[in-house]
Amino acid sequence: MNYSTEPGNRVPRVAFFTDSFHETNGVALTSREFSKFAKAHFYPFFSVHAGPETRHWRRGSFETYELGLSKMRLGLEHDLAFDLLFLRHVRKLETALRSFQPDLVHVTGPGHVGMLGAIVAQRLGVPLVASWHTNVHEFGARRLQQILATAPTIVRNRAAHFAERTSLALTARFYRLAKIIFAPNPELCEMLGARCNRPVHPMHRGIDCELFNPGRRRADDRPFVVGYVGRMSAEKNVRILAAVETLLRQRGMKNYEFCIVGEGSERAWLEQNLSSAVFRGLLKGDVLADAYAQMDVLLFPSETDTFGNVVLEAAASGVPALVSAGGGPKYLVEDGVTGFVTSSAEHYADAIVRLANSKELRAEMGEAARDAVRLRSWNAVFEAMYQNYREGCAQGLLVTEDRAGRPRQKTFHIKTVS
Repeated sequence: MNYSTEPGNRVPRVAFFTDSFHETNGVALTSREFSKFAKAHFYPFFSVHAGPETRHWRRGSFETYELGLSKMRLGLEHDLAFDLLFLRHVRKLETALRSFQPDLVHVTGPGHVGMLGAIVAQRLGVPLVASWHTNVHEFGARRLQQILATAPTIVRNRAAHFAERTSLALTARFYRLAKIIFAPNPELCEMLGARCNRPVHPMHRGIDCELFNPGRRRADDRPFVVGYVGRMSAEKNVRILAAVETLLRQRGMKNYEFCIVGEGSERAWLEQNLSSAVFRGLLKGDVLADAYAQMDVLLFPSETDTFGNVVLEAAASGVPALVSAGGGPKYLVEDGVTGFVTSSAEHYADAIVRLANSKELRAEMGEAARDAVRLRSWNAVFEAMYQNYREGCAQGLLVTEDRAGRPRQKTFHIKTVS
């Protein structure tokens, strides 16, 4: 399916500011897929993200502006940082975007790149669109609880509650700058709609069912494999894996193995507290797809994730998932059909034992999981997003202002060419 960009059938010129692009996480994956979509359809697109050095280049209708990090940075994770000197990029970005003439600026969050996008949009009089990807407030609260691990419980809990409430209020203020908001699950759509008083559209994720597929599974004898894929950090609730293993041993399960894919600050703790685990590090592409295919179940206990791309990847690989009743991943699992939704170590262990004792149940759930994601595609995700852009313009929400501050509404027509 192609789209005409001839005069009268033009699509919006999008400047996309993302705080994660080259990293290994859900935001980065979505950002890369969005860029691939725009390139494949020859849409006018200006991608701004962090990179090894500051550089700007253009290929056809697609422009890229990578921002090198300064030495004054705040480390957020092993591959992610907040540049404290980000304002130094404002003038050059403003000049480059004046030349590009965007119809809208789309940011992925309140990191330093997202803040740059909001500032430049305001300077140019261009409407701002924002997508919510990370529960920053919960992220910060979990990290603070870990830092205060030796403090009394009441102090730790009160500090975390205050930090979560305050950071949510500040984040909501940032999102109120946007005219349209995208969110990955129904709970967040409702929360953002109430707090920001803006239209909120669902933004799901796609999956490559050719890359991730059960045909990669090897038939050789091996232990029952419990997989975890993702960042190993406090907000992912990964320490529960050790509690689950203790319960598995108490239930008499012996022939099992944890396969841990990813990196993060909690890796050392897990290495010390999991007795039957293989740590694979960061994996991508075919190697990652092969790792999924060898799993018998994915255990993803995060209570703060807004979506959970790893659940889709496991499902496409024919692997049922165990996920928390909190957060976004629960919307990707049909409890008792494609996996199990729960929250306690006891229930995770019970589900693992049940699956380990029934090859038929594993096969049935794995097939149902793959069927559930078979029709999810990145193309559908971004076609819906461009449709939301167009509707926002038709409703008078996406209005560009001229230098005098007068509204200058544009009409975007997306015409399908068979």
